[in-house]
Amino acid sequence: MRSPFDGLTEFQKNKLFILLGTHIYPYKKNQEILPTIKYDNIIAIVLDGLAEIVNIEYNGNETIKENLEKYSVFGTTITGTNNEDYQIIAKKDTTILVIDYDKLINPTNSNHNYFNIFYNNLFDIINTKFKEANERIRILEKKQIRDKLLEFFEIEHKKTRQKNIYLNFSLKSLADYLAVDRSAMFRELKHLKEEKFIEVNGRRITLLYK
Repeated sequence: MRSPFDGLTEFQKNKLFILLGTHIYPYKKNQEILPTIKYDNIIAIVLDGLAEIVNIEYNGNETIKENLEKYSVFGTTITGTNNEDYQIIAKKDTTILVIDYDKLINPTNSNHNYFNIFYNNLFDIINTKFKEANERIRILEKKQIRDKLLEFFEIEHKKTRQKNIYLNFSLKSLADYLAVDRSAMFRELKHLKEEKFIEVNGRRITLLYK
């Protein structure tokens, strides 16, 4: 994933952090990240690690709304996490950088070239995030598990034009991402393997029909 700090030296990054009054927080695996994000108007960046935005339904079922890798950007306004039903959970030890949104949009920031570089990078990353959200909608619109899987494979294939898809999360998490029953999804994957549509080796999925 593209870094929001591309094009900046370490010296410029430090000046940027001072300008924006950033805070850095470490989290342990399985710890809830920024539980106050529901009330705070912030922009957050994953500096290292992996986290998930999880929707917890009234019956206790959990659905992954988004995977947050290194340099992923999230926040109250751009990921819709200002809701009691959402939690952000560290899937491994994770470090988060937090920026107050009001400080980010201060007009005087544009007087600094290093800020303009950062802001343009951030804007591109957020645009990509909205594109990925639209991709997820396309997947969730499919009614059958098989169709959801094939749509997911097609979207991932188009990103690299490679037959091999490497998941950055487990197959169990894939079921949550697709919002389907895990056992039913594993049965469908088995059928797709038997029909020579795919091969599965750990987190690598090879598309045999391409």
